[in-house]
Amino acid sequence: MSTLLEVSGVSVSFDGFKAINNLSFRIGAAELRAIIGPNGAGKTTFMDIVTGKTKPDEGRVIWGEKSQSLIGLSEARIARAGIGRKFQKPTVFEDQTVRENLLMALSNNRSPFKVLFYRPAKADLERVGELAEEIGLSDQLGRKSGELSHGQKQWLEIGMLLAQEPRLLLVDEPAAGMTPAEREHTTALLVEAARTRAVVVVEHDMEFVRRLDCRVTVLHEGSVLAEGSLGHVTSNQEVIDVYLGR
Repeated sequence: MSTLLEVSGVSVSFDGFKAINNLSFRIGAAELRAIIGPNGAGKTTFMDIVTGKTKPDEGRVIWGEKSQSLIGLSEARIARAGIGRKFQKPTVFEDQTVRENLLMALSNNRSPFKVLFYRPAKADLERVGELAEEIGLSDQLGRKSGELSHGQKQWLEIGMLLAQEPRLLLVDEPAAGMTPAEREHTTALLVEAARTRAVVVVEHDMEFVRRLDCRVTVLHEGSVLAEGSLGHVTSNQEVIDVYLGR
């Protein structure tokens, strides 16, 4: 499988504290990966580095078939290159309908001038219909986003990211605060998305990770402690000692 993103030998310190310590990580073009680890393991900083929010002190972050370096690029440039990030707290436009939120996400790909005079074309409305189907909100298109449940808002935000056609989706704790039924739907949504792109899920909830049924990377003190299937990493004594045994 071809590598889409390769992080190698990356370190970053904040006030003398090494948040990321010689971290190496790679993911293929259509792959689902879960990242787990104790608080302070470097999970969020890892995502900050990939998306350009934090510049590492050393190491390489290489993207795509042309082996482009992401270090030093702006967050906007990296997003345009095809990396989408979903934070833990959903950020949707609450006064707008689900349809309008998805249309706005589609129109993000246009110039500011075009957005100003934007009228959705038939193809855009069809694409919004497809996205709504994919995230399970087809019957909510006319509803104001502020009225959605927590889980539905999370799906809408994933849909808004998918509208931008990212090649890599970084998702932070999607299962937090969801009902069991919502979690099940979220699992299916992420598994489906990973058929055509890379999806990295940072998650604390081991049951949710088990359902994703994918390769797992365990971070500890800013570097990779173990990697493999969930069964493989959870039987690793070091992982049990630093993470699971708590």
